[in-house]
Amino acid sequence: MTENTRPPGRVAGKRVLITGAARGMGRSHAVRLAEQGADVILIDICRSLPELEYPLATPEDLAETAQLVEKHGRRAVTAQVDIRDAEALMSAVDAGVAQLGGLDAVVSNAGVLTAGTWDMTTSQQWRTVVDINLIGTWNTCAAALPYLVDHGGSIVNISSAAGLKGTPLHTPYTASKHGVVGLSRALANELAAQSVRVNTVHPTGVPTGMSPESLFGLLSQVRPDLAPLFGNALPVVMTEAIDISNAVLYLISDEARHVTGMEFKVDAGVTLK
Repeated sequence: MTENTRPPGRVAGKRVLITGAARGMGRSHAVRLAEQGADVILIDICRSLPELEYPLATPEDLAETAQLVEKHGRRAVTAQVDIRDAEALMSAVDAGVAQLGGLDAVVSNAGVLTAGTWDMTTSQQWRTVVDINLIGTWNTCAAALPYLVDHGGSIVNISSAAGLKGTPLHTPYTASKHGVVGLSRALANELAAQSVRVNTVHPTGVPTGMSPESLFGLLSQVRPDLAPLFGNALPVVMTEAIDISNAVLYLISDEARHVTGMEFKVDAGVTLK
């Protein structure tokens, strides 16, 4: 099939902001949306943080995501921004929207994870996780909403199975992901009159490189009694990033035009237990 006869994609012509876009699920979302016709603004911090035991993405990772988008004939605007910095994030979004000519959807995907029992978890870990996962999600929504309220659009906030279940041994993460649900429900109510839809997506484990090795040590050596809480009902250890991206694609597409305030589980049944 030639370029001129290719059928339009499910999000053809939409402009989408994605945070945490340099690798993992963020990259997967960007590429999947580009395959279906979207142009993207790609945001990532592109540096590691001392509070986390695993490395974060690099500038080279972000550039590679942009190249993968462009291979599908779509535009990609990139910016290295810490989403905790509301002013810098707003400036980056403004610049990206100016280049793309508008904004139609947001995927607030950036998030971090620490592991530890309640008495091992530091106040700095709490601050880092909540500031990125919850306040950063709010900052992302706030930077994008001025462009959405005039003509409607879709906000997809990536929560977690831990946003619906009391998953232990990463309490700041669980608390922050529950907070994302409350934030999203409140925005869904407030913004419905402007035809802005707000939904959350709840993955089970996904191999993205963000899982601390210490979590597996805690489950195997310190609290093996808690391991069953992390087991999926379906016979898979983890799901794949593309499975989450397919949910994101649906929620951004016009197929979901009447879907708002939903907690969309792509969790292999882990929250059934």
